Amino acid sequence: MLRATIRLVETVELEASGASLEEVHAQLEANRPEGFDLVKAPVKMGKTGGVITAAGTYQRRDQTQVVEAATMPELNAKVPDGWQMLHVQTIP
Repeated sequence: MLRATIRLVETVELEASGASLEEVHAQLEANRPEGFDLVKAPVKMGKTGGVITAAGTYQRRDQTQVVEAATMPELNAKVPDGWQMLHVQTIP
């Protein structure tokens, strides 16, 4: 028997801008949706300088479930659309 932990795949993107990296990162953290983690935030400097912008990408990390099946193909079939398999373990 196999048991897998699966997680809902959901991504949110938000923009932030400021005069310093610290200010931009503070905005990104303040606007982080509950249950999401910031996974990337590439920054750009304005052409005239002074303003830094970032496109923050957040992914949901708080919703997991467990599914079980006898074989790997059966286990894969139990993973709903919009979910990803995190790990699989064999259970006696």
